[in-house]
Amino acid sequence: MELEKPSAHGVPPRQQDPEGCLVVAIRIPVRIVVLVLVLPVRMAWDALVVGGRFLQRTVLRPLGQALSWVGRVLFVRPVVGLWRYVVVPVGAGLAWAGKLLAAGLARLGNLLAVSLAWLGRTLVVAPALWCHRYLLTPLGRALLALLRGTGAGAAWLYARLLTPVGRAAAWVLRGVGLVLAALATGVCAGVVWLVRYLVAVPAVWTYRWILAPVGRGAAWLAGAVLAGTSFCLYWTARVLLVLPALALWRRVLLPVGRFLAVVAREVGDALGHAWRIAGHISLRVGRLLGTLFRWIFVEPVRRAYRSVLTPVGHFLRDAVLRPAAAAAREVGRAVRQTYAAVREPVRQALAAARDSVRQTRADVRRALFGDPRRPEAVARREPSGREARTLGSSTTALTKD
Repeated sequence: MELEKPSAHGVPPRQQDPEGCLVVAIRIPVRIVVLVLVLPVRMAWDALVVGGRFLQRTVLRPLGQALSWVGRVLFVRPVVGLWRYVVVPVGAGLAWAGKLLAAGLARLGNLLAVSLAWLGRTLVVAPALWCHRYLLTPLGRALLALLRGTGAGAAWLYARLLTPVGRAAAWVLRGVGLVLAALATGVCAGVVWLVRYLVAVPAVWTYRWILAPVGRGAAWLAGAVLAGTSFCLYWTARVLLVLPALALWRRVLLPVGRFLAVVAREVGDALGHAWRIAGHISLRVGRLLGTLFRWIFVEPVRRAYRSVLTPVGHFLRDAVLRPAAAAAREVGRAVRQTYAAVREPVRQALAAARDSVRQTRADVRRALFGDPRRPEAVARREPSGREARTLGSSTTALTKD
């Protein structure tokens, strides 16, 4: 029983390796049993897939679109209108008021800073400058003169008394140091000679002629013992463990594994063939049930929709929905016109309030600081009128008669 499909384009399939009778004897019963077990599962799976697609197309998608429309009408549009026509204008008004308040606070802060600077200059800086100029400077100059006199005395004492004494002490200490260095050099030379001939030479002779031969012999003996022990342990482990394990693998485990691999491969192939055959059977059964459902239910419903519901829907659209939409558009246009008419007086009122605040601020500044100084007129350096210099006349200072 061969269930393979013929290859495309007339190309013969690849010739398989010859199989034994055991493989063929296992294949046919396994495929029959697997087909009987897989067919109900494949038909149930196909039924679930078809039902899910039908449910998604007829129930879930329209329900999602309806919920989206309801959410847009009940939540999104009110929130957008509230944001556009309430929150944004209120926020703009608050921002304008905050800007005016910040400008007033900045002006007040400048006034306070100028007042504090004047107070600090009058009450702190001027007294400090007077104290530094007429009190601290003379006192510092007197202290500087005293310190200069004291430094001159200390320099004379250092040059005439301390320098000769220090030179004499240094000459004495240098002589004592030379004597002590000669004594230390002699003592060190003697100690080095004694250590060399009493310790180093006997230690080298002992290592070369006693310890080195004994160590080489002990190392050779330990290597021989270790090699013999390793050889014995190797052959013991091979005879007791490796050879029985190798025989068990070759004579028992390998044939059993090959048999189980053949069974597993055949079961997998049988599952694939059974799944494909069950898919064809399920497709035929599904088409038959779909045809019966269309004849029994879909065609009557479609004819009722075309002959009854469609004319009723057209009547409702022409008689109810379109007039309602036109009325809603008119209402929206009236609301926009009302908003435009109300916005202009509010804008004018805000402009008048802004001008009044500016005028009040100017009056307060004039009352506190007086009128601002006007720049004085400066005499022009160039002559005016008939005395002005020109390019075509000889009225300059160099060309005058």
